[in-house]
Amino acid sequence: MRKMWAEYKDFINQGDVMTIAIGLVMALFFKDIIDALVDGVIMPIVSAIVGEPDFATIGFDLGDAFISIGLVIRAVLIFVLVAFVLYLIVKLYNKYIARRPADASGDTELSVLTDIREELRLSRGGTPPGVNLS
Repeated sequence: MRKMWAEYKDFINQGDVMTIAIGLVMALFFKDIIDALVDGVIMPIVSAIVGEPDFATIGFDLGDAFISIGLVIRAVLIFVLVAFVLYLIVKLYNKYIARRPADASGDTELSVLTDIREELRLSRGGTPPGVNLS
């Protein structure tokens, strides 16, 4: 039981779990903002254009059932709006990341591996890169 508790604590203390949890909480509140924007601004404009007070009333009767096309239109509209806002956020974030100066002091994994390969090549009697013996 102690081993499982220790593994659980290690799992919870990983950076990825906290990042995901924070992202999910922010997404929940972001959904409220989008819902308010859709219900308070976009839907009244679209309803005025369509001439119906609510999208739920747009549809047709099929026997005793009412098929509400308006609910599908509303869901698609919300999806497109959320995707567009997320696109703008990612675009701004990428622009921000591109403007940040890169940390030139640290070696990258590729540069370390390249150095190790060259040292192994030289220790086995190979020629250093860029040297042509012909």
